[in-house]
Amino acid sequence: MSTPDDELAPRLHSAVLHLLRRLAQEDRASGQTPARLSALSVLVFAGPRSIGRLARDERVTAPTMTRLVAGLERDGLVSRVADADDRRSSRLAATDEGRRILLAGRERRIVALAALLGSASASERKALATAAEIIERRLLAER
Repeated sequence: MSTPDDELAPRLHSAVLHLLRRLAQEDRASGQTPARLSALSVLVFAGPRSIGRLARDERVTAPTMTRLVAGLERDGLVSRVADADDRRSSRLAATDEGRRILLAGRERRIVALAALLGSASASERKALATAAEIIERRLLAER
């Protein structure tokens, strides 16, 4: 079934939103808010960074990120490490517990997605793989 070009973006948008909402159900099991999980994800996958850099990465203000990080620190999910380039500054890093929580949530989402796609035919799986490659390539080109 072919989708006219003027319907592709709205259909993809709707499908992605529904998929994200479905997968977000798995995040609730972590006991963390979406904002906390998102910031933790940056620290786990992109590495330590300053509060300012983390705020820019997450597209929030520094005061908002400071409050969010305070909670993550209080819960033992992130810690401050000395900045090798500027001893007066510190960088935030995910703790082992923060990494564990984040990766467990990621695994729950992957299992849920695999179950959703479990009955997809080989040709549907190939089409989805192609779509994922296209989206990844386009996103990389935007950077």
